[in-house]
Amino acid sequence: MTRKYSINFSIPKRSKNSIKFIIIHYTGMNNQSKAITRLCELNSKVSTHYFIKNDGKLLNFVPDLYEAWHAGKSRWKNFNSLNKYSIGIEINNPGHDNRYLKFKYKQISTLKKLLKELIKKYKIKKYNILGHSDIAPDRKKDPGEKFPWEILAKNNLSIWHNIDKKKIKLLRNKKVKSLEKNKFLSNLKIIGYSINIKDKTLIIKAFQRRFRQDLINGKIDEECLFISKNLLKKC
Repeated sequence: MTRKYSINFSIPKRSKNSIKFIIIHYTGMNNQSKAITRLCELNSKVSTHYFIKNDGKLLNFVPDLYEAWHAGKSRWKNFNSLNKYSIGIEINNPGHDNRYLKFKYKQISTLKKLLKELIKKYKIKKYNILGHSDIAPDRKKDPGEKFPWEILAKNNLSIWHNIDKKKIKLLRNKKVKSLEKNKFLSNLKIIGYSINIKDKTLIIKAFQRRFRQDLINGKIDEECLFISKNLLKKC
């Protein structure tokens, strides 16, 4: 790991026990060098604790016990402004607004090693490993539907539903009644999503980018409802 310090962080130090979450991002820029520069420039007002390059090499910009500026306006369960309670990890990827790519094997390999270390060090629950779009669905799409959440879950580094894919697809696009739609949103709130957003399709899409990655349409169907019920057992 290479240390390359960013000046964009808050002081004083926070306690080790205050770190409850890990938030995963993509850079959303075409140029890796420019992304690194931006995360270190004062005028950008953004930073991260860790940066994973295309070749899997790991950079450390902000020490863990200082608050990096990566999450912005955010909410998960009863926590607001998650910068205070989280460690941010940026993975280089052009993102949705450019040429969104599948994450590289070396990047995910490095991420898995880093997550294992951080989870052990700060006793972070695997259901608190989140994407930026989970905590800010009205603003963000990252790390997006090409991010391998299921692979992380198989390594005990996140959560995923344990439903047979062929069976669950039989429920796809099957309409649900208003009562069931409300139940789905209630499930999302229990999982951790903030549902106090006017445009509910943004919350639904955030859920789909995380847990039903091959169809992101912002519509609640029986498949989404069933997945949300299954996830309640894991939160």
